[in-house]
Amino acid sequence: QVQLVESGGGLVQAGESLRLSCAASGNLFSINDMGWYRQAPGTQRELVATITSGGTTNYADSVKGRFTISRDNAKNTVYLQMNSLKPGDTAVYYCNAKRITINYWGKGTLVTVSS
Repeated sequence: QVQLVESGGGLVQAGESLRLSCAASGNLFSINDMGWYRQAPGTQRELVATITSGGTTNYADSVKGRFTISRDNAKNTVYLQMNSLKPGDTAVYYCNAKRITINYWGKGTLVTVSS
C-alpha cells in the first residue's frame, strides 16, 4: 500500500501563490509517475500536472506558465507551486501516485481563490 498526505491548501486572493506538498510513504517500489489532480464542485477530477521519477513533467494547458511541479525523491515528496492563482483554480487538489496500472490517491487539500 501507498499512503499520500497532502498539505498546503488554503484561502488566498486572486494573483497570490500557494505551495502544495504531498508526502508519500509505504511500499513505494515501482512508483514512477506522481502528480496532482483537482476537482471543483460539480465537475470531474482533472489532471493538473504530473512528474516522472526522472523529472519529466506534464501540465494541463490551463496551468502552464503558472504552476510548477517538482519532486524530491530522497524525501518521497512532490510539490506543486501555484502562482498567479485565479478563482477558476478553486478546487480540492489530490495527490496521485501510479504503480503500472494502479492509482493511489490522497484525501485532498482544499484551495480556495477569492476574486
